[in-house]
Amino acid sequence: MRVLMFGWEFPPMASGGLGTACYGLTKGLKNQGAEVIFVMPRVSKDVTSSHVELISAYDTNVKRSMREKIDEIIEIDSPLTPYMSNEEYLERKNSLSSMHMSEEEIEHSRSDASNKIYGRDLYSEVWRYRQKSMLIALRKDYDIIHCHDWMTYGAGIEAKKISGKPLVVHIHATEFDRTGNNPNQYVYDLEREGFHAADIILAVSNLTRNTVIERYGVDPSKVITVHNAVEQKDSSMLEHKLPNKTKVVLFLGRITIQKGPDWFLYAAKKVLEHDPNVTFVVAGSGDMENFMMRKAAELGMSKNFLFAGFLKGDDIDRAYKMADLYVMPSISEPFGITPLESMRNGTPVLMSKQSGVSEVVRHCLKADFWDVNDMANKIISVLEHAPLHSMLVAEGAQEVKRFTWDTPAKKCVDAYEKALASCRK
Repeated sequence: MRVLMFGWEFPPMASGGLGTACYGLTKGLKNQGAEVIFVMPRVSKDVTSSHVELISAYDTNVKRSMREKIDEIIEIDSPLTPYMSNEEYLERKNSLSSMHMSEEEIEHSRSDASNKIYGRDLYSEVWRYRQKSMLIALRKDYDIIHCHDWMTYGAGIEAKKISGKPLVVHIHATEFDRTGNNPNQYVYDLEREGFHAADIILAVSNLTRNTVIERYGVDPSKVITVHNAVEQKDSSMLEHKLPNKTKVVLFLGRITIQKGPDWFLYAAKKVLEHDPNVTFVVAGSGDMENFMMRKAAELGMSKNFLFAGFLKGDDIDRAYKMADLYVMPSISEPFGITPLESMRNGTPVLMSKQSGVSEVVRHCLKADFWDVNDMANKIISVLEHAPLHSMLVAEGAQEVKRFTWDTPAKKCVDAYEKALASCRK
């Protein structure tokens, strides 16, 4: 089975969990015998991978020399990245334009030069991506179309119109999740268009499935829950503890309203009132990062907070291993792969009950994101009670072994076959 897949990112070009999920799922699909043609907005020319072949959408001579490649990754040259706002798109577009212009050209024709290549704003760029996808849909041979999140839904709709092949859309986070229930109407409308055009919708949790059904008016019979997984790998050689037996509590993720970093901050304040020697590490970047720094200073916690910035590669595993506890206080987390990464690295987890991963993980601690007293008490318990810490480490390490990408990949293949059978009727 050949799958034409549209996505925002693919490691090592990844800025969040969506790229991680696409990487793991496509490897799982390969194990299930599926060939994946992966289309993404932009591929850096110097990026290489041990199991995928990176090619440009404009490269007509497709090479097939890599034995372990998924199939191919196609580029639609674009500054689009996941979780991007319209303002961030404009900043990124102008930055890319200036890389190819002299100072004089930048001074006199900044916007005109960039508009020759990219859209005027995020929404016109999404439209351009949608139109470019039509060319790929025409020249590729595939059995089914699979799209990840709202920015690619238009591309999938056009591919379905051109080919008549079934459309499967994968929802990793709705606009309600990303914005704290204050959706951008344009994004909501595009999500809804994709859901209603799709033959099958894959939701990463029951939480997300219910949102799709209730908020977008979708027939429940075509929404299937496919929980995420985690790459199974050995990172035992990356042990990285801080000196002097410092107690470390970690937040790792995008520093945005969806992830609840402010609730992490308020829980930390209560922990420090009990034990002033705990260090809280914030790893990530986002629009709330400056707020977090200012608030930590305002609450007199600056010396207890370390802002590590955006991490990637082995540094992510090192951060987990450095910590005594990982906390994911998300306000609305459709799934949440990071707790599984933490468990894989032997670090206990405290996660919000408002997360999809809490539906399937047992050996962890859970709290409502808004209940900072409960959160603080559970942080203190893990830090002070060695038997509890050891039990969560041992049981979590065993439990996470069952979350392999072969399981969701098999569910995807079943969904493909269901969609194909429905189209044959």
